[in-house]
Amino acid sequence: MTDQQLCVLLHSGDKKAFDIVYQRYWKRLFVYAYKIFEDQLVCEDIVQEVFVRLWERGTQVRIFELEKYLLRATKYQVLNAIRDLRRTTSYEDIFAHLPSELAVDLIYEEKETYQLINNSVNALPEKCQEIFLLSRQEELSNKEIAQKLHISVRTVEAHLYKAVRILKNNLNKLNIGIGFLLGYFQ
Repeated sequence: MTDQQLCVLLHSGDKKAFDIVYQRYWKRLFVYAYKIFEDQLVCEDIVQEVFVRLWERGTQVRIFELEKYLLRATKYQVLNAIRDLRRTTSYEDIFAHLPSELAVDLIYEEKETYQLINNSVNALPEKCQEIFLLSRQEELSNKEIAQKLHISVRTVEAHLYKAVRILKNNLNKLNIGIGFLLGYFQ
């Protein structure tokens, strides 16, 4: 059965077509994710989530190129997993394991996203921006920031709350999640 035929059947909610797609692509998607993470459990979860979403959305979305769709879905699940990583692993370490074609796409998307984030941070009010950067980039505690700037801890907290609220509103307009933003600055 061709991928195009499977796409049509998936759109109609055919369970057998889904099973065929699963059998045909599970290992390929796992290997693709594993090249990036080199962690079997994480990769299994990523691929499982791709198939869960395929089943949930299969009748709602028209898929024309099944393999490209699944690889892209896996790529985005990998990006979500990367975003969820804290500072335990640097982005450079992760990108070093990416296939070269994917790495170029990700690096371009990452640069574009960072530029949008930086523009939003630069648009913050001056004091708000200063406190936000001390907190997220220099990793100073609220108390350390208060001491450094000779202001109260409550004032620091108020500025951070304001900064996150403004950034969240700005970035939601750009369809960039606050989770990515906070991960970027942590």
